[in-house]
Amino acid sequence: MEPFAGGGIVSLTAAFESLAERIVMVELDHEVAAVWEVIINGDHNWLADEIFSFDLTSENANLVLQKKVKTIKEKAFSTILKNRISHGGIITKGSGRIKNGEKGKGIKSRWYPKTLRDRILAVAHVKSKMKFITGDAFAELEKIKNDVNMYSFIDPPYTVAGKRLYTHFEIDHDALFSLTAQLKGKFMLTYDDTEEIRGLAEKYNLEFITIPMKTTHHIQKNEIIISDNFDWWK
Repeated sequence: MEPFAGGGIVSLTAAFESLAERIVMVELDHEVAAVWEVIINGDHNWLADEIFSFDLTSENANLVLQKKVKTIKEKAFSTILKNRISHGGIITKGSGRIKNGEKGKGIKSRWYPKTLRDRILAVAHVKSKMKFITGDAFAELEKIKNDVNMYSFIDPPYTVAGKRLYTHFEIDHDALFSLTAQLKGKFMLTYDDTEEIRGLAEKYNLEFITIPMKTTHHIQKNEIIISDNFDWWK
C-alpha cells in the first residue's frame, strides 16, 4: 500500500516489476486523485488521447485551468496540464507558471505529449493488479494494520516543505507514527530529518537511518527512513 500516493512511483514500480500481487494506492488530494481515478479506475484512453492532441498555448491552458465545473476526466487532464506548466510541477494554489523554461521553450518546455500518452497506456497494461482509493491515508492504514502480508510505503507531507508542496500538508505526525508502530506487516516511512521526527521515532521505538539527498536546487540534506527492519540496508 502507498497511502500518500502522489505520483505513485513506488506503486508503479512494484506493478511493472511484478514485486507484489496486488497494489493499493490512496490519495486525498482531489486533483491528484482524479488522475489516478481515470487511469486506473476509468477511461485511460480518453486521457491519453486528450493529452496527445492538445494544442498547448497560454490561451488554451487558461481555458482548461479556469473552467469552474469539471468532470473527473476533465479534472484529471487539468491536473496533468497544471503539473507540466508549473514551476517544479507544483500544483498547489499560488504555484507559478513556467515563463522561460528549458531552452526558452516557455510553458512547452515540460510538455511531452507522446511520452505522457505512452506512460498512461503502459500503466493500462498493469492496472488489473492495482487498486486506487480516493480517501484518507489514516483510515486506509487503520484497515490494514493487522495484515501481516501487507507492505506499506508511507511518504507523507514533510514537516518542513509540506506547506509549499501539498494542498493537504497539515497532518497529525504523532498519530501517523503511532499508527505505523501498530502495523503488523512490513513498512517504510520516509521523512525530513528534524528533531521533531527523530523524537517521534524514539517515542514509538521505531528504528531509523539517515540518508543524504539532493533537492531540485542541488542542495544536499538528510532524510530519515524509518522501517520495521533494515536487513536490506546491512
